[in-house]
Amino acid sequence: MIKSSMLAIVAAAVLAPALAADAPATPAATPQQETERLLTEVRNDLQAKRADIVAKGLTLTAEQAAKFWPLFEQFQAEQNAVIDAQLKATQKYVDNYAKLTDADSVAYVNALLDRDQKIHDIRTKWLTKFQTVLPPGAAARAIHIDRRLGLLSQLAIASKIPLVR
Repeated sequence: MIKSSMLAIVAAAVLAPALAADAPATPAATPQQETERLLTEVRNDLQAKRADIVAKGLTLTAEQAAKFWPLFEQFQAEQNAVIDAQLKATQKYVDNYAKLTDADSVAYVNALLDRDQKIHDIRTKWLTKFQTVLPPGAAARAIHIDRRLGLLSQLAIASKIPLVR
């Protein structure tokens, strides 16, 4: 029971209002397909909400916005690959929680640390790229907002996943 519902609980905790408005899944979907669909929706909704919050946190001219938002979409696409890998590692961890070995526990924590480093590297790279189309302070603010939102998302996920044994 814990393995099949843990990731759904995480998704619901992060985006409960958005998920409540979703249409029910088709009956032909397997549990794994349904989980994949749910995770994709959660990630996409998180990214859309992030973009909205970043937009509200930045004051851009029309010219700056025209140059920044296509870059921001690329930035999010790079983040999506890392987020997807984290969600898969978390799903594997949840699926095998009852029989975790020491090696499984270390592998999961290494996956989390790898995710942290990759997100850090992406933000560092894109801070430089954003400065090519925005003043340095605005570029820094965009990354700062994204970082805060990332920390909130990670906290929401971490609070629903049991610690390794």
